[in-house]
Amino acid sequence: MNRRSPASLSSHSNRGIFSILQNRRFLIFWIGEGLSQLGDKIYLIWTIALIANLYQAEGQPISGWVSAIMIAFTIPAVLFGTIAGVYVDRWNKKRILVHSNLVRGLLVFVVLPLLWGFQGQTLSIPLHWLPSSLRVWHSNLHETFQLPLGFLILLIFTFINSSITQFFAPAEQVTIPMIVRRRDLLGANSLFTMTMMAMAIIGFAIGEPLLHFGAKLSEIVGLSERLGEASIVGGAYLLAGAILTQLRFGEKRLFQKKKVLDIYEDIREGILYLGKNTLLRNALIQLVILFSIFAALSVLAVRIAETMPGLKAEQFGLLLAGAGTGITIGAVIIGNWGQGLDRSQMSFWGSLGIAFSLIGISVSLKSLALTLLMTVFLGGFAALVGVPMQTAIQEQTPVQLRGKIFGLQNNAVNIALSLPLALAGVAETLLGVRPVLLVLALLSLAGGLLSFIYKPDKY
Repeated sequence: MNRRSPASLSSHSNRGIFSILQNRRFLIFWIGEGLSQLGDKIYLIWTIALIANLYQAEGQPISGWVSAIMIAFTIPAVLFGTIAGVYVDRWNKKRILVHSNLVRGLLVFVVLPLLWGFQGQTLSIPLHWLPSSLRVWHSNLHETFQLPLGFLILLIFTFINSSITQFFAPAEQVTIPMIVRRRDLLGANSLFTMTMMAMAIIGFAIGEPLLHFGAKLSEIVGLSERLGEASIVGGAYLLAGAILTQLRFGEKRLFQKKKVLDIYEDIREGILYLGKNTLLRNALIQLVILFSIFAALSVLAVRIAETMPGLKAEQFGLLLAGAGTGITIGAVIIGNWGQGLDRSQMSFWGSLGIAFSLIGISVSLKSLALTLLMTVFLGGFAALVGVPMQTAIQEQTPVQLRGKIFGLQNNAVNIALSLPLALAGVAETLLGVRPVLLVLALLSLAGGLLSFIYKPDKY
């Protein structure tokens, strides 16, 4: 039988991203995953609000508390990302999507009474083993640190929340090619990317007002403001889970013959397949480079805003919003008119565009308007890399390996997000903003050249 390449299949159809919403299964999935992502953003804002109200001392920076929460979010991604993909291949995808949201929603209502119950109680942690320079704060030398038990509970539940998310993320990616036709994958991923970026921007923007609304509504009916805030966070997850229960798709249990679960053998199988499939490997490398660049930019944006005439450090979100706007515009264009285009060519020109946009930002650091324009271009070119490469991974991965491959991708991307967060600030302090931006531009160029040199015969 003559199998046509994805590109040739695409060329016979020019379905835009909004026509894909006529697919009822994808519409249900899209609404559910959007609410789930919104819940993730509001959860983070909620934990920061709890820290500010319950644990942060007067005059004490909140950054240390928030860093601990972010670490609790990140560790499960590194530890369980790949392993979760193995189980996703073996478990029912719909149940993972539904149960992961329902459990996360219920956990929010479990943690609240525990915080109340342990309020005011602390765990004494000895510090004598630390250098004296690290034991000095508020001009006093401390022998112990009194860790609030409530904050420890919040860390544990955040760790659990993130661990559950590691199963939801690959199940999300595996589900898309199961509910849309192959010719619609590019449009579906464009819409998925657009929604993800919109929630990253809008979620953080409306999170605090939504929590305030929940607190006021709860107060009106005579309940605790904290319960009202928790209802907004948990409600987003529970509503996502309830909507996803309506998702219907025939899932073939291709893995039933494997009676013994060998996690490491399954992971090895996925890694070996990545090693043999040049297209898949290059697509994953491109995504890792892309996420590394954006992780570094999220740190550099604070310094750029601090030194930018007319901006303050806390207004760095404006620069990230510019990039998010560009990604949204790019995703819409690709989803509507990119079906017949060569995936590797889009990635190549997208990588070059990212590099030139970063160079543009480096030479326009004193102009707010020009910098914002460059960030919009940066986001648009990023979509030109991210959307087709994610689509290529879905197209090229066999059904029985999708969970493993997306688990590996999830793990690689989370590491790519974590390391630059740690290194970018140090590099900026030592070298300055402009040299770091140029290094990121070179990294993007390297990714583009990789895509060009090792271009497969067909997509």
